[in-house]
Amino acid sequence: MNTLIALIAAAGTYATVLMFGTMGEIITEKSGNLNLGVEGIMYMGGILGLVAANRYEALVGEAASNGFVAIIVAILGAFLAGAVAGLIFSFITVTLRANQNVTGLALATFGTGVAKFIGEVMRNKLGGYVSVSNHLKEAFSLKFMPKFLKDIPVIGPILFNQVHFFYIGIIFAVLLTLFLNKTKAGLYLKAVGESPVTADAAGINITLYKYLATIIGGGVSAIGGMVFTMTTAGCVWIEASLSGIGWLSVALVIFCTWKPMNSLWGSLLFGSLMIMYLWLIVPGFPTEIYKILPYIVTLTVLIITSIRNSKEKQPPASLGVNYFREDR
Repeated sequence: MNTLIALIAAAGTYATVLMFGTMGEIITEKSGNLNLGVEGIMYMGGILGLVAANRYEALVGEAASNGFVAIIVAILGAFLAGAVAGLIFSFITVTLRANQNVTGLALATFGTGVAKFIGEVMRNKLGGYVSVSNHLKEAFSLKFMPKFLKDIPVIGPILFNQVHFFYIGIIFAVLLTLFLNKTKAGLYLKAVGESPVTADAAGINITLYKYLATIIGGGVSAIGGMVFTMTTAGCVWIEASLSGIGWLSVALVIFCTWKPMNSLWGSLLFGSLMIMYLWLIVPGFPTEIYKILPYIVTLTVLIITSIRNSKEKQPPASLGVNYFREDR
């Protein structure tokens, strides 16, 4: 039991990354857009969040740099990168009506390439690796919860011994759930994803909702990439470190059945599966098997929900299908 608790607690950092990547894609898919470019978007968020914090520190000086301001700057830098990627995807698929699957795959490759290019340029410019000072590293990895909460049996290490991004993710999941289910704009967004023909007939601006959802969703997913770089990777740009995280986020959307609150425990589960090979060592058992477990679980859930044909666990009805108003 202690080993299991320690495993889940250690998975919190990975879970936080997956939370943002998954919730960003949920926002996008609720509009009917299927953006498979999350991998590239998270790569862009990872490098540009780090570059934003690095440039902020270089501008004001290490002694004058503030951890809170650096975090805000990194979040804004990552969000902007993801928003631009979402805008590109929206323009190609909503305005030009290109195939969403092909566009998403192209964006995944494009974003990964852009991130690696920027990382290399910055590395050459700085004469070494791209990073920030130690006191900013401490600010990004801060665990601020009081000790008495961390010492609570079972839930203490899991819920109260995490970095601040973990709690931001929880708050965002709650707010996103309320937005989708309790606000007019959220209900309109879901209507666009379920039946754009009906929504259009009701006077809802389909193009606006698809653009906004994809741009904001891309920005949120990119924050996940920034969190990975600034926490798990120790505020250092490592090109290969983000590989596969974006695809796992897309899989987690299916596993969570497009519900933001499910992404909280789903992310912890997937995060635990990602690092299980470090905790449960079986001689002769390839670590690659551990790493594909999240995808096996996702496929299992997809098969079960398809067999049961449960309406509330199905994707938006128009997901991945371009809307042609003249075909109404």
